[in-house]
Amino acid sequence: MMPEDMIALVKAYFTAVDAKDLPGILATMTPDCRFTVETHGVVLDSRAEIEAMFARLWRHHRQVRHDLFTFVADPDLARIAAQFQVENRLSDGTLVHKSNCNFFRLRRGLFAEINVYMAGENTLRADDTPTID
Repeated sequence: MMPEDMIALVKAYFTAVDAKDLPGILATMTPDCRFTVETHGVVLDSRAEIEAMFARLWRHHRQVRHDLFTFVADPDLARIAAQFQVENRLSDGTLVHKSNCNFFRLRRGLFAEINVYMAGENTLRADDTPTID
């Protein structure tokens, strides 16, 4: 993939996240995609776990928005990093702002691994989410 294709895939992923479009999110991932929140010790190794994580995110937030992206793409290694701002509107209307960075590893044009580095509270975790020991 060319850098612009990698960037387009990341943008498609976040557009789907912000639109609460689970099929759109899953369309960017390999069936065996591994999703981690490195800053909070969360590891998700199945589609069911990833789907449940997004369902929890959307249930606890009225709105999520990702913008102001900066990308570093390495097509030779099939990896791309994205730094961005996050604005979450909680169920009670409170706005929460974050600065995050995600690292994506691609295989055959889809994300095989997503590693999240998140500032502040982990909005992608519930008590039943597996953690790295």
